[in-house]
Amino acid sequence: MSVSARNQLSGVISSLSEGAVNDEIEIKLASGAKLVAVVTQSSSHTLGLKIGKEVTALIKASWVLLATPDSDLIFSARNQFTGQITALEKGAINATVEIKTEEGLILTAVITNDSVDDMALTSGSPITALVKASSVILAVKKS
Repeated sequence: MSVSARNQLSGVISSLSEGAVNDEIEIKLASGAKLVAVVTQSSSHTLGLKIGKEVTALIKASWVLLATPDSDLIFSARNQFTGQITALEKGAINATVEIKTEEGLILTAVITNDSVDDMALTSGSPITALVKASSVILAVKKS
């Protein structure tokens, strides 16, 4: 798939809850991890979403937030993946951070260099990746 989103996660819809305006879609990823997406009901119908359908979840790296284990906060993000940093590359302003979760899922985050320094992040650091369900874009193959 030729799409600019760094995080392209394949899976199968395991649950679909219809709402008045939005639908909540639960996806079982190839790694075994669960990912929740919230899409408009219109998008759900256009994509033909149903339990058992294969989908690709797209998450921009800038939509992946990071939290260290010493954070004293509880987060509202539906998708929270604990793991460790496997690669960290600083640029002029931002850094690319690669995370491998406990389930073996690989995620990429882009955060500021200031955040890297403030959080004292290094390769091997434990980390939690946070992704809001509304920040997950779903795609299906054309019929």
